[in-house]
Amino acid sequence: MSISLLNQDPDQLEYLQEISQRWNIPLIQQTSSEKTVPSNRFFLKLIEGKLQLIDTYPDGPGPLTIDFVTGSSAHRRLYGGGKGQMIAKAVGLNKGFKGNILDATAGLGGDAFVLASLGCQVTLLERSPIIAALLDDALKRGENDTDTSEIIGRMQLIPQDSLEFLKQTEIKPPIHIIYLDPMFPEKKNSALVKKEMQYLQQIIGKDEDSDQLLELAMQHAAYRVVVKRPKSAPHLNNQKPQLELKSKGQRFDIYIRQKLPI
Repeated sequence: MSISLLNQDPDQLEYLQEISQRWNIPLIQQTSSEKTVPSNRFFLKLIEGKLQLIDTYPDGPGPLTIDFVTGSSAHRRLYGGGKGQMIAKAVGLNKGFKGNILDATAGLGGDAFVLASLGCQVTLLERSPIIAALLDDALKRGENDTDTSEIIGRMQLIPQDSLEFLKQTEIKPPIHIIYLDPMFPEKKNSALVKKEMQYLQQIIGKDEDSDQLLELAMQHAAYRVVVKRPKSAPHLNNQKPQLELKSKGQRFDIYIRQKLPI
């Protein structure tokens, strides 16, 4: 999918050139008076200091940005329930474990931020350069905020396909837990999915290699692989986990390699 980076402000040019070069996204220059937008459906633009993904379709979702400082991330950091959250229980944090976690399907980084806020070192893998650019921008803003800088310091973004990363014969530092939240196709009769999921479906598409990803994850995770799924979804690779945690709408499948070191 072809996506451009739009600039109308000379003061933003240097940063946008950096984004364009790092993520190989074409940069389009416009004057502030020009009203035309790129001919492609999607484009990126820096708005109020935040990189945003814009959908030009009349009935498309509104602008998408990733923000670890304010909004839902801030609310979850302050009031989300700490180690009592299901994701914390799934990776073993409620038992006192803190280790190196690989989020192999980072997406918008929400779960990775929660795990980092609870003290884990988290590596985020993201193969889409568009989503990676949004993540990188959010991480930079989070680094400069006193409330989140320490948390962001425990997050590392690697813009690489997870399968390629996990096919390495040796990965350092050792991965204690691998976390997977693959895209899952919505049912035809389901309600309109939220804005963030609409963008991910359009930009990333289906994670059709999820079964293979589970196989590789099982080879590299020292203690367990945790898979986040819709509650009624089939198990990845038709492989039943040793443990399951369920809520109203989702499920965590837990594949245990060995007991946690606690």
